[in-house]
Amino acid sequence: MAHHLEEISATVAPGAHAVLLLDQAGWYTTKKLLVPGNITLLPLPARSPELNPVENLWQFMRENWLDNRIFQSYPDILDQCFEAWNKLIAQPWRIMSVGMRRWAHEC
Repeated sequence: MAHHLEEISATVAPGAHAVLLLDQAGWYTTKKLLVPGNITLLPLPARSPELNPVENLWQFMRENWLDNRIFQSYPDILDQCFEAWNKLIAQPWRIMSVGMRRWAHEC
C-alpha cells in the first residue's frame, strides 16, 4: 500500500491534494502506513459495500465470468481472473454503467 500511495502521490499535480476513498482493510488503517502529505485517506464506514462502486464491478465479474467454475490450479485461477479483468477494461462504458449508483444520482 505504501508503494501504491507513493505512485499516486507522484501523479498529483503540484499544489493539488488527492483524497482516496477506501474500505477499512487493515493495511489501509494501520498507524505504520506512511501517507504522503498530498494525500488524505477517507475510509468508508464499516460494512457498507453499497458506498463503494467497485463492489459492483467485482460482483459483475463474478456473475458473468468467474462463478460456477472449477479451477484446475492456482495458475488457472489467475489466468481466469486476468481474462475477466481484461474483458472488463476493454468495455469502459460497462464499467461506468455497472459502477453507477442510481440512488446517488436521483434528486
